[in-house]
Amino acid sequence: THARNVELFREQEHLLTNTVRALVYAVEAKDRYTCGHSERVALYGQALAERVGLDHEECERLYLTGLLHDIGKIGIRDAVLGKEGKLTDEEFDEIKKHPDGGWAILQDLQQLRYTLPGILYHHERYDGRGYPDGLAGKNIPLDGRILAVADAYDAMTSDRPYRQGMPHDKAVGILREGSGTQWDP
Repeated sequence: THARNVELFREQEHLLTNTVRALVYAVEAKDRYTCGHSERVALYGQALAERVGLDHEECERLYLTGLLHDIGKIGIRDAVLGKEGKLTDEEFDEIKKHPDGGWAILQDLQQLRYTLPGILYHHERYDGRGYPDGLAGKNIPLDGRILAVADAYDAMTSDRPYRQGMPHDKAVGILREGSGTQWDP
C-alpha cells in the first residue's frame, strides 16, 4: 500500500509539472523568440535558490514558479509580444500587466498558490522602482528577487527580434552593476 501511495504521489507530481509545461508552451507559442525562456529562467532560478541555501523542496517549488513566471503574457496582444522595435509607453504599460495576469490565472489553483509571490513580483526592483507594486528590498518576496535575476540574465543573453544576446560575462557585469538597485545584492 505504501509503495502504491508513493507511486500515485509521483504520478500526481508528474501530472502537475506536465500541466504547467503545457501552459508555458501555450504562452511561448505566441512568440518564437521566447521559446525556452521560461525553462531557462526556471533552471537559473533553481540554481540560484540552491546557491543561497534553500532546501530541496523550496528549490523544486522555485523551479515550477520559474516555469510559470510569464504565464500572464497569454493575455498580452501578439503584436506587442512580437514587436521588433522599441515598445511605445502604451505597449510597455500592457506588458507590465503580465504579473497581475499570471496571478489572476493561477490564484484559485490551491496546489500552485506557492508560485504566486514569484509570479507577481519578478519585476519588482530592489530600489522600489519596479512593478506591479513598487516594493523595495526585503519587502519583495525572496522568490520574486531570485526570479528577477534569473529572468534578467536570460533576457540579456538570449537573442531577441530587436537584438542579439550578449555574452555571459557582459550580462554578469550588468547584474553586478545593478546589485542593490535593480536586483537583490
